[in-house]
Amino acid sequence: PVAFEGLIKNSERRYRETGSDTMKQEYESFMRITPCRACHGQRLKATSLAVTICDKNIYDMTNQSVRDLHAFLEQMTLTKQQLLIGDQILKEIKARIRFLMDVGLDYLSLTRATGTLSGGEAQRIKLATELSRRSTGRTIYILDEPTTGLHFEDVHKLVEILHRLADGGNTGVVIEHNLGVIKTADYIIDMGPEGGDRGGTVIAKGTPEEIVKVKKSYTGYYVKKMLEKDKKLR
Repeated sequence: PVAFEGLIKNSERRYRETGSDTMKQEYESFMRITPCRACHGQRLKATSLAVTICDKNIYDMTNQSVRDLHAFLEQMTLTKQQLLIGDQILKEIKARIRFLMDVGLDYLSLTRATGTLSGGEAQRIKLATELSRRSTGRTIYILDEPTTGLHFEDVHKLVEILHRLADGGNTGVVIEHNLGVIKTADYIIDMGPEGGDRGGTVIAKGTPEEIVKVKKSYTGYYVKKMLEKDKKLR
């Protein structure tokens, strides 16, 4: 006879072992997230939470927005001994926080669960990670609509970062509908003429100035308006 491990144990094991997102979602429908009674959802031991800097422990710091965390780090006053110990670490933390702000993620907290991020947010976090590394000038970055949900000012920041990467010798391939991004591209491949099964054809390709001359290109039509508007503002 084979002993049955039990319904709960069986479901937990299947959840851990499955590689299917659909099956994971199915198992998750029988689960719920409840805060730990010992740490109250802070996910750290009491000894770790007892360590504070400027009256804040690690959970207090990471649970605030990146924007607020940046302000706290800038205003933090440390003793000479504390600076001697943590100066280099503090510089590294500030730099990484700055990268997150540069890609328009200053509203997130470091305690935010990865599974709750949108596709655009996840891509921008990866972009911030890349910015923190030493560039080789030989990297291809492929981004799928990274501006989704971004404010106009944050779109501008993202464009600046993409150009910074390109200026470093890297290549960026971006799937995008945002005209603010498209008009700044070095080279555009316009797919269409429509979406879904009515698309898939290369309608136009070239620089923004070349795209606007293709009458069949919807993208070219609207990019032309954007470029003309930019000229008036200069």
